Amino acid sequence: MNWKWVMLLVVMLFPHFVSAEEPVAEAAPTLDKADTVWMIVASTLVFFMIPGLALFYGGIVKSKNVLSTMMHSFIAILVMTLQWTILGYSFAFSGSNPYFGDLNLAFLHGIDLDTLEGTIPKYVHFLFQGMFALITPALISGAIAERVKLSGYVVFIFLWATLVYDPVAHWVWAADGWLFKLGAMDFAGGTVVHLISGIAGLACALVIGKRKGDPGTLTHPNNMTYTLLGSGLLWFGWFGFNAGSGLAVNGLAARAFVVTLIAPAAAGAAWLLIEWLHTKKATALGAASGIVAGLVVITPASGFVGVEGALIMGFLVSPICYAAIYLKGKLDYDDTLDAFGIHGVGGAFGAILTGVFALELASGVTRGSQVYVQFLSVVSTAAYSFVISFVLAYLIEKTIGFRIDEEKEIAGLDQEIHGEKGYDI
Repeated sequence: MNWKWVMLLVVMLFPHFVSAEEPVAEAAPTLDKADTVWMIVASTLVFFMIPGLALFYGGIVKSKNVLSTMMHSFIAILVMTLQWTILGYSFAFSGSNPYFGDLNLAFLHGIDLDTLEGTIPKYVHFLFQGMFALITPALISGAIAERVKLSGYVVFIFLWATLVYDPVAHWVWAADGWLFKLGAMDFAGGTVVHLISGIAGLACALVIGKRKGDPGTLTHPNNMTYTLLGSGLLWFGWFGFNAGSGLAVNGLAARAFVVTLIAPAAAGAAWLLIEWLHTKKATALGAASGIVAGLVVITPASGFVGVEGALIMGFLVSPICYAAIYLKGKLDYDDTLDAFGIHGVGGAFGAILTGVFALELASGVTRGSQVYVQFLSVVSTAAYSFVISFVLAYLIEKTIGFRIDEEKEIAGLDQEIHGEKGYDI
């Protein structure tokens, strides 16, 4: 036997034997400082949207209700921070049930300095997702502004978050959620935030009825500079809202940031054009409304579409939301600040268009199947939110009362609820 050939064969096969005997273990997740810093910044940006929303809503209502309307956003910060800490985060992001979480993470039990969510601390994930939970109930207040009791509002948003927001967030974003497993694509909350809040606002408006007074005088903005500034602050914070939803600082975050600039610009331009053709005016309220509609429509798609998709979605959403707002008068319901017309309709439209313009689809599905899953996610989340919201609003109205007394509504909620005036001029 030629031993030289035997030795050569052993040398050639030795790496194979070693790799077969000692498989490489998958690396455990480790903390990434850059991702952590970015997600803390993104959380701050999303929080900044809430005072932006207060300005946006506060500028549109009558001067006698400006303070109470802005307080709805700040009350949501107080109530929802407590709800999210006590049980909301756990109910949304723990457990293996496809429909709702458990209470294993209640009061952040089991989370410490070393607990990670991917490459960031679990505490930071709690913060970032918590900002979404804080602002979503505040969006609902736009549909029922100028006529609700503070106590009824507080009870409603606490129960609504527990029974609607947390389960839907689990459906769509938790690894075991049933819509997540179906491949529903919602990068930053088209269904979870905007659709279900807009639908909830519609349900509440139907329960408590329209504002008192002549329909022609109900809309009387007190400070459009507030509203325009508020839309700018919302846009600023929305960069964190969308670009942060990948939970990392990378090319995906950069592209999400880019499309969050493009879509609202297209929507704002389209809205002003439509308004000019319809009324021969290009208003500040129209510009602000178009910007917000563009932000809403790109939210579910921000991690999945490119520049062309963002442009088309921005241009298309404005006529859709403009028509929805125009039709509310024909359908005879009072959505005070068009929460349903912009957030509900825009969120649904954006979720469906995500399946149309996504650069990559969910694993193993065709374009048609993806659009079907998107449509299913819209119908299921909207129907669930409407039914639960309607029942909650009805029960609150029949018990502690949701709508304020007519005399107090006419006098103004600032003085009647808070004992203060938004303006003392």
